[in-house]
Amino acid sequence: MRRRQFIHLLGAAAAWPLAAQVAKSASRDRVARIGVLWHAGSEDEEREYYSVLMQAFRDLGYVEGKNAEFLHRYPAERIERFEQLAKDLVDSKTDLIVAVNIRGAAALKPITRATPVVFVLAADPVAAKLVESLARPGGNMTGLSLMHGDLSGKRVALLKEAVPGLKRVAFVIDPSDPNSHQIGGARTTVEALGLSSGDVRVSGPEAVEEVFAAIVKDGYDGAMIGGSMFFNERKRVGAAALANKVPTISLIAEAVPYGLLMSYGPDFPEFFRRAAGYADRILKGANPADLPGEQPTRFRQVVNLKAAKALGLAIPQSLLVNADETIE
Repeated sequence: MRRRQFIHLLGAAAAWPLAAQVAKSASRDRVARIGVLWHAGSEDEEREYYSVLMQAFRDLGYVEGKNAEFLHRYPAERIERFEQLAKDLVDSKTDLIVAVNIRGAAALKPITRATPVVFVLAADPVAAKLVESLARPGGNMTGLSLMHGDLSGKRVALLKEAVPGLKRVAFVIDPSDPNSHQIGGARTTVEALGLSSGDVRVSGPEAVEEVFAAIVKDGYDGAMIGGSMFFNERKRVGAAALANKVPTISLIAEAVPYGLLMSYGPDFPEFFRRAAGYADRILKGANPADLPGEQPTRFRQVVNLKAAKALGLAIPQSLLVNADETIE
């Protein structure tokens, strides 16, 4: 056996009596202790995905108070809270932790090699050093990749199709969110379409209204947003976009009903259902090091016709034909 192979096997053996321990523990106690490190500040703020995740676990046979205990933690997008609550879940001897976004997974990475972690929404888990590769994660973490950057160009193209007069696009960014910066494809598409663009940074929720007013003042006629803070503040973002007459596109379909013009991106509820499936396999003895990470298999395009009317836009039939959902 080659030395490199031997070292890899030795490391895997040292880092992973994990699957057997989890399966044995779950069998002995008949209660799986599952931590969920969210990103918003409450169950209500997470309600679109909280209900999906919990139903997915129920569908797999995990019943709260019977054979499962769920420890939900809400860091409210605060870096220090991610770190505190990650430690809390590890110290609570959970059998497995679902880390909803990349911040949660990054907070868990340095503090445990024993507790399995399933990440749900990560733009690039390899670049973030959560896993060695999607095909062979190689540690105690596995999960789902958003392919976020690869889709940003498509969103710019869709926004241009919906807004024929679009000339200047604002990329609205949360500087503290790694997912918010994955827009390389968008910049390339802007150039290809003969548009111009600029980054507009939002320091926090309280700055949303001010930023959208500045977008108009600075001559932008459309905006693309990304990052979990903007989902948490979807009511405020949608209201500000409509109040300032800014056609806005997101990757998150569940944010569109609040006043955005449209979205194009992965099917987020499906990500949460698939994350529960990963957790189930690990709790039954699978090794996360050997469970390949997955990329999106389905993308959703949602068009808000109510917002289009408020913005004075007539959405082309070509967009409506391809939309998975329209809001009227």
